Amino acid sequence: MTAYVALLRGVNVGGVNMKMADLAETVRGIGYEGVKTVLASGNVLFETADAAPAAKRKLETALRERFGYEAWVHVLTLAQIEKLIAGYPFPRSADRHAYVVFIEKPEVREELLAVELDPKLERAEPGDGVLYWTVPKGDTLGSAMGKAQSASRHKPWLTTRNLNTLEKLTK
Repeated sequence: MTAYVALLRGVNVGGVNMKMADLAETVRGIGYEGVKTVLASGNVLFETADAAPAAKRKLETALRERFGYEAWVHVLTLAQIEKLIAGYPFPRSADRHAYVVFIEKPEVREELLAVELDPKLERAEPGDGVLYWTVPKGDTLGSAMGKAQSASRHKPWLTTRNLNTLEKLTK
């Protein structure tokens, strides 16, 4: 059995609402064990013998059937999450967000890395399948990177989590 983290895109924002108890029930319903949701933003810990790509397919299918929305899920091992946390390259402070953008398509990551940023406001650096990003609190959606990420063509390929959320997943 492998310990995984499923990161659902767009849950409890933008019109896709679900109770975490219902989400956990759905994940258990496909036979996964040790299911635990963290926060109300679509983060699920679970264990299975399935490989990550198979777990992704099963989760997306189950979520689409149960909740009736176009579900996109990123599935990583708990060890991968811990490694990504340890690799965060920017100083952390109370006045800035520390984000990890999970990106499934390398060309999307490259497109986002090419976004022209004002380094006094925000910075981004590549990681293993992710983009590390820091931005002042209150500026996320209006920032150059925030706007670039919100392009509808990127919906199937990325989801963003605050580093604090990722740390809660590993506790």
